[in-house]
Amino acid sequence: MIPSTLPPPIPPEEYERAVKTILDAAGSDLVEYESIHLQKIKGVDGEYVIDVVARFAALGAKFTVLVECKHESRRTERHDLQALLQKLQSTGSQKAMVFSIAGFQSGALEFARVHGIATVQFAQGITTWHTRRAGPTLPPPSFVKLPAWVGLWMHGNQISILSEDRPQYTREALGLPESD
Repeated sequence: MIPSTLPPPIPPEEYERAVKTILDAAGSDLVEYESIHLQKIKGVDGEYVIDVVARFAALGAKFTVLVECKHESRRTERHDLQALLQKLQSTGSQKAMVFSIAGFQSGALEFARVHGIATVQFAQGITTWHTRRAGPTLPPPSFVKLPAWVGLWMHGNQISILSEDRPQYTREALGLPESD
């Protein structure tokens, strides 16, 4: 589990668009890739508005990914992931991801693991800067370019950074092969 941090200071719509940007970087070389912010998508039991819907073709098939962006001060709970799984099943989509600014409760992480839902904690890019210096960490030097926003993808006992400049980890979170 990622250590508890303050939620990043970002308005909800800007947050959703930042998540879309991270996904778009990973999808740039996919066939027929598109992502839509706040798309209405029909399910067998009604219509849903999804924060980000990504569609693409890979391995000779078409895929739809539902992405929910939780912008709440509380950790994302199991019932939030259960609702997303129901939307995934109702719409016939293939993959689901949840980004959260506050992290996840342990029950949510376990549910996500069992059902193949990618869980990503959203954070400021500066949180990825670490040094081995004793005492307070110094800011990065000017030649170090950190993304404004990142996702910390929790999978197994590992955490991978999802960002615009590291699309391979976003592709892995989606279960896609590495790009050529």
